[in-house]
Amino acid sequence: MTHIKILGTGCPKCRQLADNAAAAAEQLGTECEIEKITELSEIMQHGVMLTPGLVIDDEVRASGKVPSVEEIKSMLQDS
Repeated sequence: MTHIKILGTGCPKCRQLADNAAAAAEQLGTECEIEKITELSEIMQHGVMLTPGLVIDDEVRASGKVPSVEEIKSMLQDS
């Protein structure tokens, strides 16, 4: 199972990233768990200074932007 973390404080961009990640996983038929991390100390542990951040299987894949559904699908296929 793929583990996806959305790093952010709950802003609209963070919510959009979570929606895009869920849509990408669904379109690929990938079984995944999506976890939202909102605590700044936990976000910083991943080395992310700009939110939102996207972590797939403990690897930071995006920071400070909202990748499209297609971009996230590509990331999921690479992981």
